[in-house]
Amino acid sequence: MTTTDSAVTAVLDEVTGLVDTLRKSGPEAEERRWIPDENIELLDKAGVYRLAVPRRFGGLEAPVADQVRILGEIARADTATGWVSMIWVSSAWVPSLFPDKAQEEVYAGGAVRVSTGFTPSGTLAAAEDGSYTLSGSWKWLSGARGANWALLSALLVGPDGTPAPFAALVPFSELSIADDWHAAYGAGTGSSTATAENVSVPAHRVVSLIEILGGTTGGRSNTGATGRNYAFVPFFMAQGASAYIGIAKGAYELFLDRLPGRGITYTSWTDQSQSPVTQIQVAIAANKIAAAEALQDNWLRRLQEHADAGTGPSVEERAAARGTAAFAIQLAKEAVDELFEASGASVIMRDVPFQRYHRDIRGLALHALFAFNTNQEVHGRAILGLAPDTPFL
Repeated sequence: MTTTDSAVTAVLDEVTGLVDTLRKSGPEAEERRWIPDENIELLDKAGVYRLAVPRRFGGLEAPVADQVRILGEIARADTATGWVSMIWVSSAWVPSLFPDKAQEEVYAGGAVRVSTGFTPSGTLAAAEDGSYTLSGSWKWLSGARGANWALLSALLVGPDGTPAPFAALVPFSELSIADDWHAAYGAGTGSSTATAENVSVPAHRVVSLIEILGGTTGGRSNTGATGRNYAFVPFFMAQGASAYIGIAKGAYELFLDRLPGRGITYTSWTDQSQSPVTQIQVAIAANKIAAAEALQDNWLRRLQEHADAGTGPSVEERAAARGTAAFAIQLAKEAVDELFEASGASVIMRDVPFQRYHRDIRGLALHALFAFNTNQEVHGRAILGLAPDTPFL
């Protein structure tokens, strides 16, 4: 981490000191289908959930690169806790794009956990008092069981009868959460369905999704070259990739920790580390992780340069952010696959932590926003001078 902010550095140091504790919690998270409450309390105390909160509300307002380093460290420690923390911290930045009045409500405590549902599976209806009524259900909301606020996408019918996507900020206390997360991958993330039934949402907490994507929301004072007005989708791609790279680094450590004293069954190798095949597999995994981190550093630098200058990335840069982030995620997944193939049949046992890292990174890599082929298509279209064919840039 290159930050000069001692408070942010202290968060990283605290998180690093929690690695062993968080890693041991993995089996419990899978068993209860949700991360242990102790993990949340420890990370809250460390200051993790203040990372994206503006300073004027008591937050740390850390640069995206610092947030990514810390989130990657959590994912290195535990897959589910890392994924949920990434969702909460990255989503906690989004209210800073809402009007000041909404920011004052969401950030009142100085630390906040926000879960996001950007599939517009709900509806908004205008009420006579100027507020809106929100109804609908949002599946697979990671962290729903421990978040303070929900950021939910819903369709609002305009004056011409055309529905358009909007985003609404709603306290989780006004939603119902189903106990329906039964997954073989990412089992501990508690990605349950949240439902709103005629929930009243004040107008200042309802914003056009197109304005959020473009960073053009009105009614807020923190506009311009603040250094924190990042391009929305590139920001989320960067944050998301941190979880996958962190998981890969954790798997790499677990593989090396498990290697001493292991032989290769039905061969003459009594020490697997002496096998040239294993040596090649470890080197391939290490280099793929290093390549993913190098790609990450490149787009983080560009993202911050634009935020510092108060400029927005071009369409081509936004498409490239999607493509390179997804490529880094693919490299991280391949690194874990490489090590899994070198781990022997015993790696599939539940008491071997590596198998959880392997399952989770493969399952989480199916997330629509981070899917490899989809993002390479968007990137490739931009390279070839074609329209990206998606508003999510």
